Amino acid sequence: MFEKLAALEEKYEDLTHKLSDPSIINQQEKFREYAKAHAELAEIVAKYREFKGTAQQLADAKELVNTEKDAEMVELAKMEIDELAPRLDTIEQELKNLLIPKDPNDEKNIVLEIRAGTGGDEAALFAGDLFRMYSRYAERRRWKVEIMSQNALGIGGFKEIIAMIEGKDVYSRLKFESGVHRVQRVPVTEASGRIHTSAVTVAVLPEAEEVDVQIDPEEVRVDVFRSSGPGGQSVNTTDSAIRVTHIPTGLVVQCQDEKSQHKNKAKALKILRSRLLDRAIAEQQQAIAKDRRSQVGSGDRSERIRTYNFPQSRVTDHRINLTLYALNSVLEGNLDDVIEPLITSARAEALQHSEI
Repeated sequence: MFEKLAALEEKYEDLTHKLSDPSIINQQEKFREYAKAHAELAEIVAKYREFKGTAQQLADAKELVNTEKDAEMVELAKMEIDELAPRLDTIEQELKNLLIPKDPNDEKNIVLEIRAGTGGDEAALFAGDLFRMYSRYAERRRWKVEIMSQNALGIGGFKEIIAMIEGKDVYSRLKFESGVHRVQRVPVTEASGRIHTSAVTVAVLPEAEEVDVQIDPEEVRVDVFRSSGPGGQSVNTTDSAIRVTHIPTGLVVQCQDEKSQHKNKAKALKILRSRLLDRAIAEQQQAIAKDRRSQVGSGDRSERIRTYNFPQSRVTDHRINLTLYALNSVLEGNLDDVIEPLITSARAEALQHSEI
């Protein structure tokens, strides 16, 4: 590990030198490339230097204990050792975490897709609850939420809702939300007070730019049709709704929320690109993982990941055996108590299987 860190520090120094070279400064593209690489190394190099400095202080204190004859000085050195040793262990663990390969999609915005599963109207209502939960969480983190497509029910829920969430590190925070979310509660329409179990499927897709996924226009069929549902009179009198079909994969995306055919098509293509990127990532992870499954699950949308039990006010994440008796708080958007343990678990799993 330390050989790797020394090499990274040497690379960082080389980049620092290049960034101060006038001939490089005048080459904007190369300068941006070097500046990006320099910024990516800055945190780990700073932590490595902190480690070396702390290790040297610890070594000096130990030498003092072995050579110093003044009892008071020896006692001070021992106190310093007691303080420095655990700090060095902490810094070493932080270095290991920083060396874990980063998910290249962590900084991306996401396309969030929520669909009602088994449970009829109750599942649709819970889909609405989950969308509000993620919207409130986004608001707390100052992310922007834009609805791309929705199939709303009059009772207040959604058969399906698709939204774009933009902001800092959105995918890294929400990527473990993909899967089946199960709810256990007494529906408002249930007169006998029986608890029903319903399910909602959540998909978190990293936003795909055109440079990430290029769609051949020859492989796409675009159908235009008349919008239906909410949206005002003008929506229903113009052929503004768009259905995009990706012929090679059979993926279909519909958008009709906008009055503009052009805007609906742009949104549909954005969703399609994200679904294609998600599919490519899933295939890549399957090839890499082979038989090994991550501790926090594969992100497969068929996998039940979490249960929300209303009678017990309980939220259980089945992948890491996490149980919280704070259901109302979680549904109000206080998701960090669920997300942080998932991130920690994923990091521990990655560390276990890394070559550090």
